[in-house]
Amino acid sequence: MTNPTGGWIWYELMTGDPDGAAKFYGAVVGWAISGEPAPEAGGIDYRHIGRSDGGGAGGVLAINKDMADHGARPCWVGYIHVADVDAAVAAIVSDGGTALMPAFDLPVGRIAMVADPQGAPFYLMKPIPPAGQPDAVSDVFSPDKAQHMRWNELRTSDPEAAIAFYTKHFGWTQNGDMDMGSMGKYHFVQHGGVGIGAILGTDPGSPGSLWTHVIGVDDIDRAIAALNDNGGKLVHGPMQIPGGEWALYGVDPQGAHFSLVGPRKG
Repeated sequence: MTNPTGGWIWYELMTGDPDGAAKFYGAVVGWAISGEPAPEAGGIDYRHIGRSDGGGAGGVLAINKDMADHGARPCWVGYIHVADVDAAVAAIVSDGGTALMPAFDLPVGRIAMVADPQGAPFYLMKPIPPAGQPDAVSDVFSPDKAQHMRWNELRTSDPEAAIAFYTKHFGWTQNGDMDMGSMGKYHFVQHGGVGIGAILGTDPGSPGSLWTHVIGVDDIDRAIAALNDNGGKLVHGPMQIPGGEWALYGVDPQGAHFSLVGPRKG
């Protein structure tokens, strides 16, 4: 794919109940999650997330018993595009990060799971373009569109070290911040001149450093009603953010934490 190195190119929901996740995110976000595993998944229960415009929004990986026995729990994980997965893993490990899953090949590309030096996990990927589409570009991330991931927020035990790490390894920049009071500063990060997210400190009692990927919705109040009606839990919000939209943090019925952002139309 022709996405630049360092961009978020895929998002994956790990869950113990793909059918339940399909019902929940279909109602809340408007996605359509396939009812059957993808044929190319090789026996793994992996399903695609479709947007209403016909594009893709990521994938859903069913947590099987073996995964659960090894500590897998419901969560969202993002994929960062790199030119060489093995070299990127080696560089991250040498810089204090951890290789959580060695690099391996899939029909769609080469991937590895790593954690930054503060422990936040994410995937690295060098994708293989779809057949006949050598110039294909992933559009699962958009800073302003519903049914896309719109923001990537890292809560970390050491914001300054995290900023240095991600700007060094992925070519990000850090410009601008917002004072969050007792939580410290909300440091905005960019990639290719586009705001892709922020880095901030962890809350007291936080389970550790973790990425939260923020899903765009068409109407935050409609999404809240759907969240409540379909077994989700509203953890915090809605709160108005710079620019006038509204955001919230929640937990889906299977236990995966997520965030939503969108306008208030009511």
